[in-house]
Amino acid sequence: MKFATYADGSLDGRLLIVSRDQSRAVDATAIAPNLLTAVQRWREVEPHLARLAGELEAGVVAEAVAFDPSLALAPLPRAPQWLDGSAFLNHGRLMDHAFNKSPIPDFETTPVMYQGASDDFLGPHADVPFVSEDDGIDLEGEFGVVVDEVAMATPAAAAPDHIRLIVQINDWSLRIIGAREMPRGFGFLQAKPSTSFAPLAVTPDELGPCWCDGRADLFLHVLRNGERIGAASGREMAFSFPELIAHAARTRRLTAGTIIGSGTVSNADRAAGSSCLAEHRVIELLDQGAVRTPFLSFGDRVEMQACFPDGRPGPFGRMDQRVVRAAGVPA
Repeated sequence: MKFATYADGSLDGRLLIVSRDQSRAVDATAIAPNLLTAVQRWREVEPHLARLAGELEAGVVAEAVAFDPSLALAPLPRAPQWLDGSAFLNHGRLMDHAFNKSPIPDFETTPVMYQGASDDFLGPHADVPFVSEDDGIDLEGEFGVVVDEVAMATPAAAAPDHIRLIVQINDWSLRIIGAREMPRGFGFLQAKPSTSFAPLAVTPDELGPCWCDGRADLFLHVLRNGERIGAASGREMAFSFPELIAHAARTRRLTAGTIIGSGTVSNADRAAGSSCLAEHRVIELLDQGAVRTPFLSFGDRVEMQACFPDGRPGPFGRMDQRVVRAAGVPA
């Protein structure tokens, strides 16, 4: 199943089921008012949602309408928790170079994760406001999962049973601020503004065989002002999503609707490009001796779309956003 959220004046929006070809949608609020409620009551509502999705595919839903992704909010406009890992070791190693710091202890054997803001997620076509270009505005393409309730100390072997949805993410970062916050040892705050999401959250079966070993074997195409930044594959996660879930739940219960991110999608093969500019810049430094690519500027356009290995568009839809100066901030 594919789910989207349209605005309705509430904090969580209204729930839509979207057809597999992403052309049609039907209101599902009679089953669950919003996607957060659906995840919280998944075992109860999933059969009813599946039946409505099947009727939409069969073309027998009189209330079906054309799906307009430009109207979509983030599938979950807010969530109980947003926990982001760094599961691609190639990215972590390159970031050590970018920030000129020593490697994180046990980085290759134990996941690292930070807790981000989960109260203000952005939709796939929303302008993204920032205070200053001098903060080092960067994009970060990721995949993520949405879980139902996960008990404290749930092991990785049991974690797949809690994955309800898969999402595509742009976890915007402010690199100059991040370089100041990390040495202070208290985690990110100002360096991590609101996160953006592709229009559709999907059940794992929508990926078919590309949902493999708890990973999304899809290529995340990233463009800046129409120019390719990268198309890295999600298959190179060193830690699977079940392992990330188990790590997050080691000392706490995860409530239904918690989102767990993969961290920036990154491949060892340089030909794959990058899913963030900081990584792209450090590769330029290593391979060419100098950084040539600037961070984002106001007016820049960022596009992201996951694709299947055969080139078909992926299940999440497309993100197309502009970087803008925040309202009320003087030029």
